[in-house]
Amino acid sequence: MIRKLFKVRFLLLVLPVMLAGAWPVAAQAAAGTGPAAGFAVLASSAVTCTGSTVTGAVGVASSSTAVTNTGCTMPTVQVATAAYADFLNVYSGIAGNLGGCTVLTGTLDGRSLSAGTYCFAAAATLTGKLTLNGNGPWLFEIGTGGTGALTATNFTIVGSNPCGATWWVRQAVTLTTSAFQGTVLAGTDITLTNTVLAGRAFAKGAVTMTTSHVIGCTGAITGGGGHNGDGDNDNDKQCASSEDHGHGQGHDSEGCKSGDSDNKDKSKNDDHGSSDNQGHHGGD
Repeated sequence: MIRKLFKVRFLLLVLPVMLAGAWPVAAQAAAGTGPAAGFAVLASSAVTCTGSTVTGAVGVASSSTAVTNTGCTMPTVQVATAAYADFLNVYSGIAGNLGGCTVLTGTLDGRSLSAGTYCFAAAATLTGKLTLNGNGPWLFEIGTGGTGALTATNFTIVGSNPCGATWWVRQAVTLTTSAFQGTVLAGTDITLTNTVLAGRAFAKGAVTMTTSHVIGCTGAITGGGGHNGDGDNDNDKQCASSEDHGHGQGHDSEGCKSGDSDNKDKSKNDDHGSSDNQGHHGGD
């Protein structure tokens, strides 16, 4: 009898620890501190930029990736083989560990979410306002059932740590007239129109930006694996409101520290040199 009581008490003590350690494997796979973490945009098939700005490094998978710059302010595009491979590794790491998430439905308008792993079994169509509470991290998985795209229209995310959110999407991502936060990992293309993205745009396909602004993160790719834990996120994020960049859509990434506009056209990899924005540069 004493032995049984001991076993019960032991299980009650260790079970929460075991659950915490296992929470969740997919979220832990989202953490990335490799070469991709230093980029704001990564693409495979094409980068097309029209009337937009990018703060942070822009990389492509190979020298054959098409780059079109029409009135954009962004760094010299680099052939970033190692960074792109790192992105693919992070993407597949999450894809191989889907599950253990809180299932979401609807547009997320008016929702308030604390740190955790959340998923849509199929496509996600978002509008309205989502609040991210605390420092995160958050991992959003779109298309855990096998297919699913992310479409956001007139959608605003409010939170204090844009770099603490990761959006893993099975298929394409389309953000229109929105103020979005987080690192977007797309299974195909990413299309931004009249949108502020405080975070990163990484695509297995093309990245297309039209009158949009991408303000890259300075921290690791996160999404459930942990954060700096010191409560000070000043060095973990770069973000800006739409007003800072003349977006004119009335959206604001609240709680963000605005990036220095003087550095909009500077890459984190300035030591690689600069040339015409439409050119490629071997950065890796």
